[in-house]
Amino acid sequence: MNQVNPRRVWTVAEAKARLSEVLRLSETEGPQVVGTKRRFIIVPADSWYGRNPERKPLGKWLVENMPRGTNLEIPEDEGPERPIPFIDEDGDGDLN
Repeated sequence: MNQVNPRRVWTVAEAKARLSEVLRLSETEGPQVVGTKRRFIIVPADSWYGRNPERKPLGKWLVENMPRGTNLEIPEDEGPERPIPFIDEDGDGDLN
């Protein structure tokens, strides 16, 4: 059996035919990408949930798993303030 590159993109047909291999590789070599037009990532549940079976918020997971060594600058929010649609004009929260 030839070695499969973990960074390759599996077509859906390939992934269906070789599902057990896709699952094994996601556990041993990291997330596997399935699909060419619409992409999906296959990761083991333990990696996704951690030790806690409750799912982490996606933002927290992304921050914890972002590539190290990147200098990501987060811009300051300098845009105009948008009105909050759930508060009346008096600001007391009473919509009646």
